[in-house]
Amino acid sequence: MTEMKEFVGTDAMRSLISAEPSLLMLLTRFGISLGFGDKTVAEVCGECGIDSVTFLAVANFTTGRHWSGDGIDLASMTAYLKNAHAYFLDFILPMIRRKLIGAIDCSATDGLGFLILRFYDEYVVEVKKHMEFENRTVFPYVDGLVRGEAASGFSIDKFASRHTHIAPKLKELKDIIVCYYPENGNDLLVSTLYDIITCERDLHMHCLAEDRLFVPAVRRREAEVQKLMQEASAVQQSEADLPEQDKLSELSEREKEIICNIAKGLSNKEIADRLCLSVHTVTTHRRNISNKLQIHSPAGLAIFAIVNHLLPLTEVAEIQKR
Repeated sequence: MTEMKEFVGTDAMRSLISAEPSLLMLLTRFGISLGFGDKTVAEVCGECGIDSVTFLAVANFTTGRHWSGDGIDLASMTAYLKNAHAYFLDFILPMIRRKLIGAIDCSATDGLGFLILRFYDEYVVEVKKHMEFENRTVFPYVDGLVRGEAASGFSIDKFASRHTHIAPKLKELKDIIVCYYPENGNDLLVSTLYDIITCERDLHMHCLAEDRLFVPAVRRREAEVQKLMQEASAVQQSEADLPEQDKLSELSEREKEIICNIAKGLSNKEIADRLCLSVHTVTTHRRNISNKLQIHSPAGLAIFAIVNHLLPLTEVAEIQKR
């Protein structure tokens, strides 16, 4: 069997749709409008603000072509998955239910038609719970990762460990109808079955895309954010460990004067009078000094002044004795 040609960014978007009509659904989930003429995939994605690498990864994956998950943009991928959830929950699953009600006899609560509908309704509840968890927990977590944030107590591995596929039960429903419900030339039922089969395949590929494209991309981003946080922590630690001389360079000349006067045991009022400042200004300077040096006591500031040769030890000692 000849391997299908991989879609690339220089392909005309309309050639993708011609080769794989199912990709029409991909366009809507990525927020791409029709009417793109002969423009390439890269051009169409660029105009719509969609990452073309991500679009092509999903397009190739879902159509059985060679694909690569490298370089997936999580913002674009998450938006795609959110839109897919809206399609399933708000459109196709309710539509199938309406068609089922019209195609089968649900009047008797002990009849096969009623049991089929109940089976379907219970299945939809499962799908809704599955997707709402992702909408409520997983996607906000990933959005935070995109912004460079890491939430404690959650990781994509926790999601992956509990991520079950939701399509098989829909296949069971299809098999029940095919094997046991008397169709009697019911065209609407055949049409409904076709929708169920199409939806089952769509859901199956949706879950696979989450497993094979989305989850690995999130893992890579988690590692990047973790590395960034470690680097930021190292920078903060190195700043905290700066030599006193480096900390001294952060002080203004006025702040150094105030440190010397504090080391001499003067009150804020005495410092203000000596330097012709207001008491409020002296208080502000002292707060800024404490923030810069992380030293809050007069004794600590006296030691800092001595170590950095702002004030002789003898002068400090003499003043402190008074």
